[in-house]
Amino acid sequence: MNSEATAAPPCSVRNADPNTAPTQLPVLPLVPLTLPHLPASRAEMDARGWDYVDVVFVTGDAYVDHPAFAMGILGRVLEAAGFRVAILSQPDWRSADPWRQFGRPRLFFGVSAGNMDSMINHYTANKKVRNDDAYSPGGKIGLRPDRASIPYSHRAREAFPGVPIIAGGVEASLRRLAHYDYWSDTVKKSIVLDAKADLVVYGMGEHQIVEIARRLAAGETVKDLRDMRGVAYAMGASETPPEAALRLPTYEEVKTDKKKFALATRTIHHETNPLNAKTLVQYHDRQAVVCNPPPLPISQEDMDRVYGLSYTRRPHPMYKGAKIPAYEVVKDSVTIMRGCFGGCTFCSITAHQGRIIQSRSKESILTELRQMGRDPKFSGVVSDVGGPTANMYEMRCTKPEVEAKCKRLSCVHPTVCKLLGTDHGPLIEVMRESRQVPGIDKVFVASGIRMDLAQKSLEYLEELARHHVGGHLKVAPEHTDPNVLKLMKKPNSADYDGFAEAFQAASARAGKKQFLVPYYIASHPGSDLNAMIDLALFLKRNGYKPDQVQDFIPAPFDIATCMYYTGLDPFSGEEVYVAQHLRDRKLQRALLQYFRPENYFEVRKALMAAGRQDLIGSGCDALIPAQPPRQALDARRRQANATSEGDHYHSIANPAKGEPAGERGLPNQGYRPERKSARRQDKKRKGKKAGGR
Repeated sequence: MNSEATAAPPCSVRNADPNTAPTQLPVLPLVPLTLPHLPASRAEMDARGWDYVDVVFVTGDAYVDHPAFAMGILGRVLEAAGFRVAILSQPDWRSADPWRQFGRPRLFFGVSAGNMDSMINHYTANKKVRNDDAYSPGGKIGLRPDRASIPYSHRAREAFPGVPIIAGGVEASLRRLAHYDYWSDTVKKSIVLDAKADLVVYGMGEHQIVEIARRLAAGETVKDLRDMRGVAYAMGASETPPEAALRLPTYEEVKTDKKKFALATRTIHHETNPLNAKTLVQYHDRQAVVCNPPPLPISQEDMDRVYGLSYTRRPHPMYKGAKIPAYEVVKDSVTIMRGCFGGCTFCSITAHQGRIIQSRSKESILTELRQMGRDPKFSGVVSDVGGPTANMYEMRCTKPEVEAKCKRLSCVHPTVCKLLGTDHGPLIEVMRESRQVPGIDKVFVASGIRMDLAQKSLEYLEELARHHVGGHLKVAPEHTDPNVLKLMKKPNSADYDGFAEAFQAASARAGKKQFLVPYYIASHPGSDLNAMIDLALFLKRNGYKPDQVQDFIPAPFDIATCMYYTGLDPFSGEEVYVAQHLRDRKLQRALLQYFRPENYFEVRKALMAAGRQDLIGSGCDALIPAQPPRQALDARRRQANATSEGDHYHSIANPAKGEPAGERGLPNQGYRPERKSARRQDKKRKGKKAGGR
């Protein structure tokens, strides 16, 4: 990479007013890449003959050069645009030294917590330390701090004062304004202020990161970048926010008044369509945080360029073969689209990727499959062709003039919009031709199926059942209660019944016996014991015994999180039941797996509390027998013994104070089944009271 390339002119997307849509997006150049991975150490940087780098990309994930990983895409996109990029993966945040190893970056530090919010990555719905980290080598935990974007940004500032800090990724996107933090049970400030970042880039970020690099290389300051779409920034106390901006309730208001929090949530989500969204301003005391309108959807041409870059599709060699669980899941998958117009209130995909579907061309997808087929290490089995939703490929509003004005949060709820293009034809072509690629033996569809859309195309269901399901198809009806489904923005339970019938019929015509694996959520706002008991009865009557169930986790920014925190539906203003206490959440989770002996006493407690003793005994609808089975008694005895050995409430360390991530006083290993001792506490803590969560 030469210096002339790095000094490329600013891209054409600049606008004095970010509320005005630009006429074109910048073209991402494609240049040949000859080296396998971007430098991840000073030695690798020196091996390239570099005496400086333009951008240091800091990530909380292991470095995987694959288009399913943010640092893989953003690093390659910057390199393709002519910039020198180094990857600082999972650095030790207790010191600024790792941030100094590449020298002072010429343009900026790019900071990301990784592919997930770090708190969701670290802790379960019950706020216990997870057993493993899917984005770390060997699944090892403790390799990134809590709320990683904040300490990473602070260390970057400490290492090289004056170098712009650009924070991005899922964590920064979802925390760009004042937000509820489930783990501290508080409303926190915008991460722009806590991280002291110069800019927060929200959304997928390819165009923003290239524009930032080009404009800084051309001599502009980081303040000049405030006219960009898809960025949030903090203004000084003496600065005045844009006149056209829409003012949100202040941080102080949303922290003390739950109705104001609900109002802010409603306003924010109504301003997420990039074709008509306004700039938002939220004051934190005397300081304003400004959030510009979302970036415009990426074009198909640029999608093809991004996914057509020369990825090695492998982790960096520094991991010496240690498996990275998340990579193992997606290494043989192909992303065909991004975005989701489902608008599920508990999901962050729409908030991050947008509701306008962005699809790759068929030829781009087939080219990637051909490259995989030529790889001698490829098994021949494509684990998934999909995206956030498997069957939204190339679907979009059929009336652009309406789409430009629409503020509807879901194109499919409460019913599928009559203007939504639901043609599965282009997707069927991709599926058929993917099976003909040399070196490809099998192509599975593992991404979630939108069942209401799938039922609009019998041909798609036939193709899916005959060729792309390996005996089990995962679907997500999420619940059976009409009120809960309404709050989720999910179809009613009849939709699932219709899909199940159609899928089984298509499987039978294909001469296959295949099964649906439905996913359900416990403790979602609106779900009380009676709703969960009805769901348990549905599972029993249909013969479902789910191995995995989901506990609702209130992620920052989500509409369902607002319901959890405020007890209000932010759009109707109606009160919503919320299972906030751990004991209530445990009962709901147990009902999803009522058939497990170890859940017997929790299920019994739930049925007694709801006055449903009729479901205890030997009746055809009975969820549990009248007398506890031997396994239930054994499980309770084991739990009592474990509890007597020490406190079963664990305090979580505070990395901001220099404490290692995880539980205080324990080896940083989580609840690992391979631990040598059955006890979860070491001897030093026996008999002591740990701080409760």
